[in-house]
Amino acid sequence: MPTIPAMSTQPEATVEAARLQALRRYNILDTPQDGSLNRLAELAARVFNMPIAIISLVDEDRIWFKSRHGVDAEQIDRGGGLCDSAILSDEVYIVENARNDPRTLTNPLVAGEFGLQFYAAAPLRTHDGYRLGTFCLIDQKQRYLNENQKLILQDMAAIVMDEIELRLAARQAAQENERQLHELRQQLALKA
Repeated sequence: MPTIPAMSTQPEATVEAARLQALRRYNILDTPQDGSLNRLAELAARVFNMPIAIISLVDEDRIWFKSRHGVDAEQIDRGGGLCDSAILSDEVYIVENARNDPRTLTNPLVAGEFGLQFYAAAPLRTHDGYRLGTFCLIDQKQRYLNENQKLILQDMAAIVMDEIELRLAARQAAQENERQLHELRQQLALKA
């Protein structure tokens, strides 16, 4: 996939603003649960034998769950969220034992009642290189992923992005058809 040109030389705020603009173009935030994406989350939970699988989108101040298996929450605050860290790289982000990982010791999901211990996430990457969110796996006990499992998780994240990209293309095609139909009606009205 192509990468964002000169991304590393742009100020962080500019890169984040562009990422948020890319997220908005998909018009997916706060939409109803989705059957096919829910099935992918459930499939991931079964394939990896994990209690929780989430397809998340990282918004300006929250991490919103488009699809989820094994958890009732619809979103969490973005600040300090693991998905917020996971979108900084194209690689699978893994925390095998959050209680001993300096990156996560202060995270409320780790230190609090929930007791998160394992987290693995592959970023949801657009065709033009923006990382919108993650396909993540969560457990309350220490876990590991081998290299093959990491590739499977990345493939699942790519399938999610394929679905999201297809829906955007379909919406744009419908809008273009509507525009052309409106234009044709105007032309016919002028001839009448």
